[in-house]
Amino acid sequence: MRQRGFTVLELLVAIVFLVAAGTIFFVQKRDLEVAARDSARKTAINAMYYNLEDVFYPGSNGYPEHLTADQLKGLDPSILKDPNGKTIGDYGSNYRYDTKDCGNGICKSYTLTATLEHEGNYVKDSRNK
Repeated sequence: MRQRGFTVLELLVAIVFLVAAGTIFFVQKRDLEVAARDSARKTAINAMYYNLEDVFYPGSNGYPEHLTADQLKGLDPSILKDPNGKTIGDYGSNYRYDTKDCGNGICKSYTLTATLEHEGNYVKDSRNK
């Protein structure tokens, strides 16, 4: 009489298949999360850039020496925080705001930089130099 059930080999093949599928799933999930964080960083840098260029510069004929939510009125303050929760200018932040030719709190130019995980740095320079 024949017994019903799975052989050890069949069980091993099924386990190997499930482990491989699970590994592929988690690698893809991680890559999608990294891409989403990089996209959020680029969006934040663009928002800061356009706020500086289209809102701040016309009113002051220059750029602020340091970026704060008070200076960028048209910007949601949470944009100044990277996906890790660190504000621009804080140690370890993914965002950098480097100014040039400053005097009395107003600068002539700047560079905004975001450190990305899967690409090189995302950089925006001021229009007016």
